[in-house]
Amino acid sequence: MTLSYALVTPARNEQRFIEQTIQSVVRQTVLPRRWVIVSDGSTDRTDDIVKTFLADYPWMALIRLPERRDRHFAAKVQCFSAGYETLRDEDYDIIGNLDADITFEVDYFEFLLGKFAADPKLGVAGTPFVEGTTCYDFRFASLEHVSGACQLFRRRCFEEVGGYKPVKGGGIDWIAVTSARMKGWKTRTFVERVCHHHRPMGTGSCGSLRAWFRLGGRDFYLGGHPLWQFFRGCFHMARKPYLLGGLLLLTGYWWALMTRVQRPIPPELMKFHRREQMHRLRHRLLKAIGIATVPAASNEL
Repeated sequence: MTLSYALVTPARNEQRFIEQTIQSVVRQTVLPRRWVIVSDGSTDRTDDIVKTFLADYPWMALIRLPERRDRHFAAKVQCFSAGYETLRDEDYDIIGNLDADITFEVDYFEFLLGKFAADPKLGVAGTPFVEGTTCYDFRFASLEHVSGACQLFRRRCFEEVGGYKPVKGGGIDWIAVTSARMKGWKTRTFVERVCHHHRPMGTGSCGSLRAWFRLGGRDFYLGGHPLWQFFRGCFHMARKPYLLGGLLLLTGYWWALMTRVQRPIPPELMKFHRREQMHRLRHRLLKAIGIATVPAASNEL
């Protein structure tokens, strides 16, 4: 049984990358039923590049939103929602959120659709992303977390979680995936395939070091447990950028705590999230001292 899928791609000033993303999609062994690219007021050649493909691929569509001065994650949700709304009457099984700077192999979506077909309880799926020559190290992460660079949702799962929440500071992909698990769906990153991300995560509107600080603040307002955050910071001190990344991650978290940054998630989701974190931390600590436990579930360190 081959499931059908639709894609939505929010795009803002992506002239450097979007053509190669389009080439990756149009070469797929299983093509999408519909692909809506939403230009968020792009001021470069993004729209023109997309338009060159529309005549040859009638299942592609371009929507242009008005130009805006600010750039934040809530705007990305608004873009996605504008594209998603046009799919209301379309017949498809899987909805995908695809960034405009991603490339992948020709059987990428066929592979993921097969995973959904094999497991009716699978609600969200994706693969690791590669930046340059670096792939995320899943020895230190849970495969239940699915990167927002390319997320596929079973349509019913996406509707049950209420879609993406417009949170300005980020974490929209995390909220959706964790909410899916809280509602009983399985979420999974499949390491047999990868996608290539051509812009470092978190640096679209700020430098890489500032991104670490902001990531720490996001960990707080998404309800992360302080003990988990301590170990997370220590873990990243041993990775590039050595020491500094982990310190900024911890500083961002405690700054958000001291300034009482408002959390955008409901209490039940924070409770679920912290329970997952403590289960995973307990699992790793017991494993470190040689005591076997059941597999842990949580997001990455």
